[in-house]
Amino acid sequence: MNPVKRREIFTRLKNENPHPATELQYSTPFELLIAVVLSAQSTDKGVNKATAKLFPVANTPQTILNLGEAGLKKYIQTIGLYHSKAKHIIQTCALLLEKHQGNVPDDQQALEALPGVGRKTANVIRNTAFGHPTIAVDTHIFRVANRTKIAPGKNVLEVEKKLLKFIPEEFKLDAHHWLILHGRYVCVARKPRCGACVIEDLCEFKDKTD
Repeated sequence: MNPVKRREIFTRLKNENPHPATELQYSTPFELLIAVVLSAQSTDKGVNKATAKLFPVANTPQTILNLGEAGLKKYIQTIGLYHSKAKHIIQTCALLLEKHQGNVPDDQQALEALPGVGRKTANVIRNTAFGHPTIAVDTHIFRVANRTKIAPGKNVLEVEKKLLKFIPEEFKLDAHHWLILHGRYVCVARKPRCGACVIEDLCEFKDKTD
């Protein structure tokens, strides 16, 4: 994999989807934060079903705090790990009110200090809500980066650093979304759809499918 191939890969991904976006439904940075916390080990579709009921009732730190942990669980009980997620969300809402005037911070360390928010979630928030060229490496991006050899690495942090180093500047803002969508719908885990892939001839995956 070389710089010319990487640039062509992202050029094609951009041409195919000029304005990529998260599939989580939200209207404010706080709603996005809650949706991303809920999405851990869950599908975006499942999260959207839950938040479609939750957000009309409570979509600010104070209104979710008013629900309480038990009240919040009623809205998110269809989502995996909802007990721990409810606990973290209530703690996060309290912390946002206490330290950030109820606003979601635009800062990596401040975000990672929130309960239930790790590096990946913080990167998603900073990229999607605030327009920073960060890359949140989930299982899809980790798989695509290693399979294609765009940015191979043994762990998510290594892949993240390599992606930030190797991706041309003009593509960095949207790279997170292109890679996650590519991994979700084309370069899937069990049987990648190589024949339907716009970057098949550039990818260095040895075990391509028809």
